[in-house]
Amino acid sequence: MIRSKIQFWCLLWLCSIPGSSFGSKAINLQEAIAIGGIKQWISVQGTDEKNPVLLFLHGGPGNSVMGYADKFTHELQKHFVVVEWDQRESGKTAKLNASDKALTVSLMESDAIEMINYLRSRFSQHKIYLIGHSWGGFLVLSVATSHPELLEAALAVSPMVNQLESERISLEWMMGKAKSAGNAEALKELSGIHIPFQNGEELYYHRKWLARGMGTGTVTKTFVETWARKWLPLYNEASRVNFSLKAPEIKCPVYFFVGRRDYQTAFAVTEGYFHILKAEKKDLFWFTNSAHNLNLTEPERMQEIIISLLRSKN
Repeated sequence: MIRSKIQFWCLLWLCSIPGSSFGSKAINLQEAIAIGGIKQWISVQGTDEKNPVLLFLHGGPGNSVMGYADKFTHELQKHFVVVEWDQRESGKTAKLNASDKALTVSLMESDAIEMINYLRSRFSQHKIYLIGHSWGGFLVLSVATSHPELLEAALAVSPMVNQLESERISLEWMMGKAKSAGNAEALKELSGIHIPFQNGEELYYHRKWLARGMGTGTVTKTFVETWARKWLPLYNEASRVNFSLKAPEIKCPVYFFVGRRDYQTAFAVTEGYFHILKAEKKDLFWFTNSAHNLNLTEPERMQEIIISLLRSKN
């Protein structure tokens, strides 16, 4: 009897230790919630629902990653409540309902802020961690600029920082490679491109030769032109934003994750912004073996860095 009581009080004491796995409650769910006047789909995973919340904003726009997000979040789920979200007109959200408003930067940013506030309330947390890739990185920086008080940190992975300049840099780089190689096909297709892109065909030829230059996978012309009919106006609107001018200061910690071979969101542009940015804390992490999709090419290292940032804060 005495031994049983001792075991009981020892177990109760262990449960009270911060970070102890005893008494923690895992969370694993998918559901639709009301955001921006429509139903929007989220996936929530973590080993302890009391851990800090990390919301991931996918790229594109329009490119849901929910089907393969475990590839670059499996370790994060041990330290965070990881939330994947299909933004409006993307993934399962698009299947649930069409957007009832025209797609604009202000609308997408408004959705993101509403989602953050929903998660803060649901998980009783004053601030959350916000991470995004490419277009998602653009949204991360936008939210961090307008509402830094909502964020423990902003993590921008291959972000669109000044995308018009990025497209010009990459076009010049591709033209140089084509001239050096005497590639008449590439020169012909690249010479018809305008920045900003005027249609899906221009975008396709740009991305076709960019992928070959970076040694990454390519997509079909049909896919790009179909994407452009919905998303190109929003993409061009976001591309006109220059964060060096819009946000020379951000009042929360900001961390950049950049592929050394990334010419899609040109690494030199992101590096330039990093150097002028004033922030509470900031750092830039280079991924030397990656181009644009470093979350897939070096997922372990990306997760290790994020976990180390959490530990350094604690």
